[in-house]
Amino acid sequence: MRSPRRCSRNGCPRQAVATLTYVYNESTAVVGPLAAFAEPHTYDLCEPHARSLTAPRGWDVVRHEGEFEPPPPTTDDLVALAEAVREAARPVAPRPPEDDQNVHQGPQTGRRGHLRVIPPNH
Repeated sequence: MRSPRRCSRNGCPRQAVATLTYVYNESTAVVGPLAAFAEPHTYDLCEPHARSLTAPRGWDVVRHEGEFEPPPPTTDDLVALAEAVREAARPVAPRPPEDDQNVHQGPQTGRRGHLRVIPPNH
């Protein structure tokens, strides 16, 4: 699954739930729900940073008054997850023994797109 968008503030590891946009000609900072797509000249913010944002002197802040909800998973994420689960559930055909190697190399990992399947420890 794709990683969720993170807060744009330096060093903040939290998931973004709001988008900050500056309207320079009106000296206004607008903090609203997370935009569907990351856009140039906008900033994604976590809830604490979205709630505590202050603007420069002489600027207005227009802030969303409702709850900031994390975005739902996209269809692409759900499809990728379903494919990874299906792939992990497929039976693995036994490999014929190789004459050159008698040493077991341990669990193998599988890769599908941007997902990686790691088998459980035996």
